[in-house]
Amino acid sequence: MIADRAVALKPIDVPVALQLAGHPEEKYAALSADLGVSASIVHASVRRLQLAGLLRPESRSVNWLALREFLQHGLRYAFPARPGAPARGVATAHSAPPLADHILSEDVLVWPEMNGSARGRSLTPLLNSASGLPERCPSLYELVALADAIRVGRVRERRLAMDALEARLGPEPRAT
Repeated sequence: MIADRAVALKPIDVPVALQLAGHPEEKYAALSADLGVSASIVHASVRRLQLAGLLRPESRSVNWLALREFLQHGLRYAFPARPGAPARGVATAHSAPPLADHILSEDVLVWPEMNGSARGRSLTPLLNSASGLPERCPSLYELVALADAIRVGRVRERRLAMDALEARLGPEPRAT
């Protein structure tokens, strides 16, 4: 490993980190099935997350402090989201569960998908296969939608999304 080599995270690294936060022992095959990508893509993502310090070195355990800091303060700058043209798709950000229950808005955001059930402004997903998450892995769908709320939302939406992420991911494990 080259010590001074810059680490460039990719958008897929966020859903991988979120899934590992809740399932650190999940096998690469199961992670790839949940995410809808190949196991080699997941493996490369885990390596980038380790190098960036979002996962602990030589493991798939989340570095909770670093991940929370990145999600809260870095995500929207590293992977900015701008709503685009009207499209049919899968609801995301404040338009998807769990925030849809707390935020009433006529501004619906969707990941473009021809067979999607929602109509709204398109948002480029962090994961190319995101539109299949509601069927493939509903819990990860909610986590990625919350990440989108952080990427695109205003202060209130970002705060609600962080609170919901922390509630779903649980407290940081304590050393015993």
